[in-house]
Amino acid sequence: METVLDQATTTCTHCDRAIPTANIDLHSVHCARNLEKCKVCGDMIPKQHADDHYLKVHAPVTCSLCSETMVRDILDIHKGENCPQRIVTCEFCEFPLPAIDLAEHQEVCGNRTEMCHLCNKYVRLREIQNHEINCNRIQDNGAGSSRDERPAERDGSAPRRHQNEFPKGRLLITIAVTGLAVILGVGSIFYPRKAGTSNVH
Repeated sequence: METVLDQATTTCTHCDRAIPTANIDLHSVHCARNLEKCKVCGDMIPKQHADDHYLKVHAPVTCSLCSETMVRDILDIHKGENCPQRIVTCEFCEFPLPAIDLAEHQEVCGNRTEMCHLCNKYVRLREIQNHEINCNRIQDNGAGSSRDERPAERDGSAPRRHQNEFPKGRLLITIAVTGLAVILGVGSIFYPRKAGTSNVH
């Protein structure tokens, strides 16, 4: 028995489908009377639904945000990525605003300053991220240098000698010399030298 796959086929001139040759006459009459090829996508559409198909699938649509007209297929992409009136947020203050105004807003907003919590300096918001990275690096280097101190200085076990501190021996000599000078000065007050000898006649 001959299967459908083994049957000879003929291409319908109206819908370009392969139809079994035995049915081609009946199909052609029905196809031409009831179906219509969409001029945009090439699909065969029932004639009674052809207008609806075009309006729902292919008719240009207007963006509800910016009123631009486009094919329906790209409307979602337009609204999500390209529409100048789509709502976006500022990267500095997270304020929502239309995309068309974003560049001007961020130019002003990014120039505002904020205090860095690491170094207590005021930094522009557009530069704060790079600043904090560099500031962290400087803080880490500072912490590393404090680790390089000598152990005696770190634990405080060895006494630090102050810059103006005298050695004990030198200090005693200074005290002795000062004391001697004071004694000599006091003696000259109580025992003044005679100005001169008087001649007795």
